[in-house]
Amino acid sequence: MSAVEEAELSEVELRGLELVQDSGGIHQSDFWKQLEVDSRKGSRILESLEEHGLIAREEVVYEGHNTYYIEPVYDPRDLDFGLLMAGDMLSPFIGDDEVDANSDRFSRWIMNLAYEDR
Repeated sequence: MSAVEEAELSEVELRGLELVQDSGGIHQSDFWKQLEVDSRKGSRILESLEEHGLIAREEVVYEGHNTYYIEPVYDPRDLDFGLLMAGDMLSPFIGDDEVDANSDRFSRWIMNLAYEDR
């Protein structure tokens, strides 16, 4: 999240965003309870976060009630792709191809992982 967006959020909105991000996704009713706010204030917080493009809401049925499932929206620039790399090689598991564990491509990638650990 940019410093400008962060500055535009209140303290409770920042706590709400952190809750959604830490949980990876949460039902709206659980969001209110865990944030210790009433449903009205919780809805306003989520509307603000959604307007900033920081969360996405999807209508769902949860415990027999219509509600929303809230998920964080991540900026691709903030994602760490380092775990997919071995040296300068991208993991062979990326893509639609089936990986042959006996292939040279897979073996080179594994060898690069082992080399990086030294």
